[in-house]
Amino acid sequence: MQLGLASFEQIKKGTPISKDAAANALVQKVGKRIAAVAGPDMPNAKWEFVVFESQDANAFCLPGGKVGVYTGIFPITKDETGLATVIGHEVAHAVARHGGERVSEAMVIQGLGNLLGAGLSKTDPAWQAVGATAYGVTTTLGRELPHSRTQESEADQIGLIYMARAGYNPEAAVQFWQRFAAFSQQQGSSTPAFLRTHPTDETRIQQLQEWMPQAKAEYEKTKSFRP
Repeated sequence: MQLGLASFEQIKKGTPISKDAAANALVQKVGKRIAAVAGPDMPNAKWEFVVFESQDANAFCLPGGKVGVYTGIFPITKDETGLATVIGHEVAHAVARHGGERVSEAMVIQGLGNLLGAGLSKTDPAWQAVGATAYGVTTTLGRELPHSRTQESEADQIGLIYMARAGYNPEAAVQFWQRFAAFSQQQGSSTPAFLRTHPTDETRIQQLQEWMPQAKAEYEKTKSFRP
């Protein structure tokens, strides 16, 4: 959490903060509603929502509840509910402690790599290079990328529930990812599925549709207090 808080301060110093009053108001509104339902799962969070000027179609949430939304995502979110899809997903990453998991994973992989290097230290340098390369490829394809995709799917599922509990129609999440898929195609993204850090857009849409009955049930509970 301390690393997340410190990193966010550095990002604010190094990335222009948007002065768009409407964009800031919308992010604050959606962020507070998502934080209200996610709060019990992360009681020590220090929530902060900032809009950054950037063409990147992205957003993030650092450990501790620091959320950044890049202006480049707004043409894809389209409206308040689309933005709730994005913020719900990013907040879910923090609640599920995915940042901490990745740090721990990196430490383990580095430690095992050091052991492998020590074991090969007396062999021919060519075999040392082969061993290092093979280890890197194996850990990346066999552990890091699959784990990253699993985390993204988990954040999709938790985020879907959060937006529903906050009174946003979860069906909008499917519509957002359909728009994002069209955006990705326009950008010419063609990375093979097994090399991706995220599930394919098609996979995400399919999974969201599978989780939709549970999310809709949560959404129905909010009828009495929806804004």
